[in-house]
Amino acid sequence: MTQESQPPPILDARWQIFLRVAEAGSLSKAATALVMPQSMVSRSITHLERQCRERLFVRTGRGVTLTEFGARLLPQVAQLATDAEALSEDIRGVRGQIMGEVRVGLLPTAVARYCGPLITEVRARMPGVRLHLVEGASAQLEEHLREGRLDMAVVLREHPDDVGDARILARVPLHLVGRHGDETVMQADVPLAKLSGLPLVVPSRPHLLRARLDRLADEHGLRLNVVTEADSVPLQCEVVAAGGGYAIMSIAGIMDARLASTPIVQPALERFVVLAVSPRRPHTRATREVHRLIAALADGL
Repeated sequence: MTQESQPPPILDARWQIFLRVAEAGSLSKAATALVMPQSMVSRSITHLERQCRERLFVRTGRGVTLTEFGARLLPQVAQLATDAEALSEDIRGVRGQIMGEVRVGLLPTAVARYCGPLITEVRARMPGVRLHLVEGASAQLEEHLREGRLDMAVVLREHPDDVGDARILARVPLHLVGRHGDETVMQADVPLAKLSGLPLVVPSRPHLLRARLDRLADEHGLRLNVVTEADSVPLQCEVVAAGGGYAIMSIAGIMDARLASTPIVQPALERFVVLAVSPRRPHTRATREVHRLIAALADGL
């Protein structure tokens, strides 16, 4: 796209420089990231401070820090910048060009399923879209969504009431996981009541699965015998493989010959893999199309 065909800037470029300096904490680092002379960065900040009649940064020996006034402006300017970029993308989209950055979070177990196919589809259908992919645990990705650091993310929700407006990609049964050859997990299934008293390896509070297990224990009169707390699936698998107890997890993506699992029944327990969107980021044509692609990929799996 030629410069003449670009939509006009929505937000003064000096405020974009302000955001980059605030992020970097240094005029020189911001200048490097922006690929411009430090003197130009400094002049832009000085110009903004004159217009505002307030200091935005305090210069220190190690860089710069926001003043109280600058810190108060930062979230509002950041939101304006996000909205301006979304509007620019929409202007380009009206002209038939889908462009812009889309930030997507993926669970570790979702990376192999979605990453390659999503990259392939976006390159083929929307070459003007730039994907920013982030891998993380469900709780971490949910936090990024709330903070507006991601446009959307594939996350886990523990209960139908928690799904809300998110798009359900898959329903995953919860299993009891133990060492291969253990009689308890070599059965076709295991009733929930049989978990009472078993040595369990589960996440620590306030993990959503732990909260759900606590509620189930209260509702069904179970005695949860938690012998080890481990906050990641790989850790839980290693503890179980060493004979340290039983884990409760969805088994998608777990390929370990040392382990075996059986579904929990009476009642059957499900987790929901959903595609959730951020309430703090604008929906652009690019984000809507990427959302649609992920949903279509899930339907094809």
